[in-house]
Amino acid sequence: MADLWIANTVADLIQGDVREHLPLERIPLEGDVLGLGTTTSIDNGELTFLSNAGGDTTIWKCQAADGAIRPLRLGDGSSHFPYVCFSGDATAVRTPVDLDALGPVRGQPLQALVAAAIRLERERGRLPEAPVYGVRLQAHWQSLVITVASKLCMGVQRRNAAMASSEASEATASRSIYQLLQHFRLAPVDPADPSDPIRYLGRSLHWDCCGFFDTEPELGRVTVPVAGAHLHLHGCSTDLCHGGHLHHEHEGSRLAQLERLVLYPLERLHTLASDLGVADLAYSEAELRFRVYNRGSMDVSDVGVAVVIDDCFSSHRYLRLPWLAAGAEERFRLPLPLPEGPHQLEVIADPQREILEAEALQRNNRQRLEVVA
Repeated sequence: MADLWIANTVADLIQGDVREHLPLERIPLEGDVLGLGTTTSIDNGELTFLSNAGGDTTIWKCQAADGAIRPLRLGDGSSHFPYVCFSGDATAVRTPVDLDALGPVRGQPLQALVAAAIRLERERGRLPEAPVYGVRLQAHWQSLVITVASKLCMGVQRRNAAMASSEASEATASRSIYQLLQHFRLAPVDPADPSDPIRYLGRSLHWDCCGFFDTEPELGRVTVPVAGAHLHLHGCSTDLCHGGHLHHEHEGSRLAQLERLVLYPLERLHTLASDLGVADLAYSEAELRFRVYNRGSMDVSDVGVAVVIDDCFSSHRYLRLPWLAAGAEERFRLPLPLPEGPHQLEVIADPQREILEAEALQRNNRQRLEVVA
């Protein structure tokens, strides 16, 4: 069976305030690895995982400014991803689709064709049931609209939703996400329409693509959490000029021909997350000592740490860690003279719950200490 690792989710990303990151070096790229994602807020863009001539996988970064692409390499400044999902080497479960059995594809919706291919191969007994299917395809387009992420924080709904409801609901954000991104058009000729908000890129209409078909898109794991939005696909033109998210459902996207379609059943899903904690809280000689650690699998940025004295949060001391890698820790020594008598001291990592941690992982985020000064 093949595995899929999900570092945050699309649902997390479109709600904004993502402070967790997975570095490039933690993604294995040996063999046939499927994946897609989004790059850092400093250098926005989309990630496309494509096979290379050596039989392994290269991640291509698609630029938000002009739709251009370049291969990612360690140390180039774009190697931390707030959202990315990727398989292991899925060579063993690779299932090529008999394209003749799909019938005519010209002008057909791509998502419907992929869904039909999954049904066909399952009926033939060649494809097991899976929650998510990896997809590789090569296609010619009559015309194609792509989007590239140019704005990572789509809102602050996650933080607000913990306290109040809003007409700008999660569903609204999900439906409008692609309206917020930079759009580009590939077509045989330039429409030359000054009122067209979609920028014309050129005639590169042959594309190599990688993505996922989620059987439960409402969960927002690898696609926008909207019913019926099963297919999330990134790609690059085969002339290596352009790349991005294929807006295959856009009225301006019209398929000409499928050259190749391969499916990969991904039966085991794994969630990657950070896990902040506070430990070794001690007080002596007017000094507070403690450490903040990250036992998770995601790096975190801009982490707040509050030191609260006698449950009086309005006068708390506040620290901020610019970065805490997975497996790392920071030790602190804080001068803290106290009036004579008994006191309660509490240290809280991420007091505003800005880090995406499951409730069970939040229990170690704070530690209390009773002291007598």
